[in-house]
Amino acid sequence: MKLFKIFFFASLMIAGTTSYSQTIDEIIAKNINSLGGRDKLLTLKTVKMAGAMSVQGADVTIINTKSHLTGSRMDVEVMGTSNYSIATPTKGWTFFPVFGMSAPKEMTPDELRSAVALLDIQSPLLDYKEKGNIIELKGTEKVDGADAWNLKITFKNGKVMTFYLDVATARLVKTSTTEIVNGQEVTAEITFADYKQNAGGYWFAYSITNERGTIVYDNIETNVTVDESIFKN
Repeated sequence: MKLFKIFFFASLMIAGTTSYSQTIDEIIAKNINSLGGRDKLLTLKTVKMAGAMSVQGADVTIINTKSHLTGSRMDVEVMGTSNYSIATPTKGWTFFPVFGMSAPKEMTPDELRSAVALLDIQSPLLDYKEKGNIIELKGTEKVDGADAWNLKITFKNGKVMTFYLDVATARLVKTSTTEIVNGQEVTAEITFADYKQNAGGYWFAYSITNERGTIVYDNIETNVTVDESIFKN
């Protein structure tokens, strides 16, 4: 009888684990389909996003260029200064003279882990198991009044982020991660809205909000030629 009970409860645990895993995969499948489908996303190699925002009355123009798993560069023009952030799989730099920096600064290991995780422009959810990412479903939460699935993602490089996918659309509406800033843990949240299909047939959030304000992108180009020398400091 004791052996039977052990077998019975073990079977329940296995069945529950399998069901839970299938639920995660179903949610991710909906997300991938909402962005055009797996086959479409696998053809995305580069993206160039041009937008603007206002910070404390100052106009800011932003160009964000990424090459899949190769590099990213964000150029920021504000108050007569040219600023940038560069990340590759092995190195990253920031240079923001608008904040008084006189020379580029190398990213900390934690900053680089975050940046590298976002080099996957096809989506870290796509074929996540093959990529070495681990995903856990933590239930649902409200994001701007709407239900969203809470997915905890542990990237292959150890970085942990939370993705919130809108239950109705399955699209990403918020990310949350803990960053180390000046030796202190800081929670950074980014929200995503106004999804539209660009000329290349890919879906993007054209409105992205962080702690500094909202970036509104007016042009997103995909699979354009990118000179990889821009990812060198």
